[in-house]
Amino acid sequence: MESSQRSTARDGFSNRLEFYALTHLQPLWGFVQHFAFLKKKLNATLINRLIYKIKTRPFPFSTKSGYTSWDSLNDRSYSGRHLPAVPRAPDTLPPIDDVVKLFARKPGHMRVSSKSTLLFSHFAQWFTDGFLRTDRSDYLKNTSNHDIDVCTLYGLTPRVTTMIRSHVGGRLKSQQIDGEEYPCYYLDEHGEVKSEYKELATIFPEHLEPARRNKLFAMGGDRANVQVGYVMMNTLFLREHNRLGDLLARQHPEWDDERLFQTARNIVIVLVMKIVVEEYINNIAPYHFKFTLAAGGATNERWFRQNWMSVEFSLVYRWHSMVPDHIHVAGEQLPAEQTFFNSDLLTCRGLGALFEETSLQPAGRIGLFNTPTFLLDVERASIQLDRMCQLASYNDYREMCKFPRVTDFDQISGDPEVQQALKALYGHVDKIEFYVGLFAEDTRENSAVGALIGRLVGIDAFSQALTSPLLGEHVFNEQTFSKVGLETIEQTRTLSDILHRNIPATGKRFRVSMTRLDRTG
Repeated sequence: MESSQRSTARDGFSNRLEFYALTHLQPLWGFVQHFAFLKKKLNATLINRLIYKIKTRPFPFSTKSGYTSWDSLNDRSYSGRHLPAVPRAPDTLPPIDDVVKLFARKPGHMRVSSKSTLLFSHFAQWFTDGFLRTDRSDYLKNTSNHDIDVCTLYGLTPRVTTMIRSHVGGRLKSQQIDGEEYPCYYLDEHGEVKSEYKELATIFPEHLEPARRNKLFAMGGDRANVQVGYVMMNTLFLREHNRLGDLLARQHPEWDDERLFQTARNIVIVLVMKIVVEEYINNIAPYHFKFTLAAGGATNERWFRQNWMSVEFSLVYRWHSMVPDHIHVAGEQLPAEQTFFNSDLLTCRGLGALFEETSLQPAGRIGLFNTPTFLLDVERASIQLDRMCQLASYNDYREMCKFPRVTDFDQISGDPEVQQALKALYGHVDKIEFYVGLFAEDTRENSAVGALIGRLVGIDAFSQALTSPLLGEHVFNEQTFSKVGLETIEQTRTLSDILHRNIPATGKRFRVSMTRLDRTG
């Protein structure tokens, strides 16, 4: 626990005023959100106000080179970047081993999030893995499509999508286990890759025990079996896709498999974006005003540009500290590593029960001194990426995001341990690296993240999600989604909505939430 309050002396008057207004005056915010027109206008105004705090795309720089070139403006196999490279001599930076220690969780002392559940952590990993995909052979590159296209389910390429489709009724391939629908297994009864999946990339450890290896699922994302939360999300949206395919087939018997599939896919992609804005972002933000997904309203904004994920955005989302040491499953506390490549945890419990269990367990608090030991090598790689890209300092990025530069360590965190560790390593606040500074900041009250992370997440999340062609003013209509598709989009607000129409009808209502149900305030 922090022993004192962080100094807000360098938050900036405009930022403090905005934060106060949005986190207070609850009766006013409640009143205006009762009126659709006012809510829509205010929603657009607040989103624009956030995005315009920094320069809009196209990025003048990318990780391809330290200067602007035609290639760096067009080659999206590299990540974009918000600020130009700032070369620093290696001997001016603290030893990387010492920096990694800033992230290490003390055994048995997980700092718990006051707001977020493990479900929030699972969704964050699954969602962002679709577009923040560092190339393991060259960290300066990004292997994603840079779009929110749910490639974690459908795959990055048409070739992969073709392999996981049933090609009947617009559906994805699936199997039934104990009366519930799941993806098909990747291996056959002899432990060999099924012929239909020979070209489907699926990452798993070379020496994975046969019992787990034989239960790997065949899914579009190559990392889809990595952790049980990832499998949960893919299973949920596979069921939703197939449910929609069946529904569309009944409504439109004249449609062929291709149109049924593509229409169901369109609907699922927008459902994911709606969950991102209306549940996920609203869990991150501490505001009384609740953001909504609005179609067609951003076409004429300066920020309405081609998506291009930045290296800074990739680093912002390294939320390893949310992962607990143990995960509660069926009354047991399993070491988190036992949830890797272990689909039996899902099939033995059922989707509804596992969603509820993850909703009842708090995530770790995002910040320093809270990363489990088995993820410290990933923190090391993140620090190395920051240095490899020669990213500007933490203070430079604060300034870019319209926060005043901090002048003392107590303006970053009220935690004496954090202050002392930063001072010992860096000596001066201007020397703090971007990646370290992001996670050194205290989490804002009633929020899941610190101020700089929150601003960068909001800017990129809104400016990348709302540019989807599916939300275009001439695309978001019945011709694209069908009448029943539009009704489904309109009626969906949360993951709980999607879950409860995709589990056996037993009458049980599972508690499903990204926000802790036991929280106060």
